[in-house]
Amino acid sequence: MASMMLRGTNLARPQLTRGRKAPVCALPSDLAVSEVATGSSVADQRQAYLKSLPGVTAPFNDVFDPAGLATTASIQDIRRWRESEITHGRVAMLAAVGFIVGEQLEDSALFYNFDGQISGPAINHFQQVKPGFWEPLLVAIGLCESYRVNVGWSTPTGNKFNTLKDDYEMGNLGFDPLGLAPTEPEALKEMKTKELNNGRLAMIAIAGFVLQEVAEPGVEIFEHLFYGIEKEMVLEVSEGCGQLGHRTCYAMWRRLDSSPSP
Repeated sequence: MASMMLRGTNLARPQLTRGRKAPVCALPSDLAVSEVATGSSVADQRQAYLKSLPGVTAPFNDVFDPAGLATTASIQDIRRWRESEITHGRVAMLAAVGFIVGEQLEDSALFYNFDGQISGPAINHFQQVKPGFWEPLLVAIGLCESYRVNVGWSTPTGNKFNTLKDDYEMGNLGFDPLGLAPTEPEALKEMKTKELNNGRLAMIAIAGFVLQEVAEPGVEIFEHLFYGIEKEMVLEVSEGCGQLGHRTCYAMWRRLDSSPSP
């Protein structure tokens, strides 16, 4: 998440004169999509634009779109989807960390309302929070979303409804207090790809956390993890004893149990 909401960078942008069009493959992803050329086929333009964006990574060295969603999408659709992917990835990274931290420090006085009254799996923590927590949270979320909409989204009039601003770089809200964003374009693109990959993994992880705790009510994530490891160890030992013979296995355990501690 080091590149989260990166600052704008001084990428050189070609000057587009009136009446002239530039091919999409030559455009950085944050330039006006209305200036995309129509000389080549729409499919070629779309594919070139997708390949120019961060997020193309091994083992999928080409555009990963198994459902073919991009085949009929416009450039504005693709930009909106990428904005959604970045936003959901960032939320999922925070959620995955909060899920684990919340279960491990549920009775810690360091957290608001965490006074030992909140316990059990993280999917049940929200229901146990006392009054006075939700109101500030909703206000904070509203302020953050209002700022994001103001920075990146077009005024919903005419054909601008539900579209991003042409000069908006997806995910760039100008937030980089530690100055971690590289100024070199290739390094910046690599960092954005890392952020996308971590966000994608976090979305899968948090979905797995929730489903696992729904499937096993009352069992926390780490409890489930270590239960699985313990079960595997027991099966391995049982299988080994079956191969060696129960007498030999019992003698080995007695020998280990009676050996002096180091």
